[in-house]
Amino acid sequence: MAAEEVYDWLIASSTSSAGDPFDVHVAAAITAVAFVEAEEDGRNPLEVLGLEKPAFLDLARILFPAAVEALDRQVEGRVLTIEAEEQSVRDILGIYSSDTGRLQTHFIAMIARRCQSPHHLWQDLGLRDRQELRALMTRRFEPLALKNRQDMKWKKFLYRMVCGSEGFSLCAAPVCSDCDEFHICFGAEDGESRLARNRNAVANGNEPPGTALPEAAE
Repeated sequence: MAAEEVYDWLIASSTSSAGDPFDVHVAAAITAVAFVEAEEDGRNPLEVLGLEKPAFLDLARILFPAAVEALDRQVEGRVLTIEAEEQSVRDILGIYSSDTGRLQTHFIAMIARRCQSPHHLWQDLGLRDRQELRALMTRRFEPLALKNRQDMKWKKFLYRMVCGSEGFSLCAAPVCSDCDEFHICFGAEDGESRLARNRNAVANGNEPPGTALPEAAE
């Protein structure tokens, strides 16, 4: 199963959704990358996504209504373990949230879980580039985006916010410009989209194994 296939299937399943197209795109991208990553690692997709089954199906009802029944059959419900670090990221996102609705809660959970992955955050969310991540953060966490005036890398910025809220400093430098690791926190976040990378693997005959997805319901 390729991430692009999952993404395309979810987008096709969103035609009767009243959700905003950008929200649909972001949720489909996160879900596609998480599902393929879980398949490669032998994990439960919801563990990689950061949502328990009721929350995931609620997300699907809002954004991918035609896929709900198929997703219900495909995913196994389990209680997720939320470590203190991940909960702290959830808390920061909640404090600086631009919305209080159910969909926002699901985005907070997914972003916090994907922050645990090793790539740039925009890549671990399956987005096309860092600009899309900036658009997401501005749209759904505007007070937080306004605080990131120097455009720090988002994972670094989120953990800096966590450390500040818990009373200790992530960095000893008084200002970022004095820091020896300035290039680690700022600078380019180049790389290939994980959806594009997966698509290229399929084109080169290295498609990961997996089960076929059902046709999107009309």
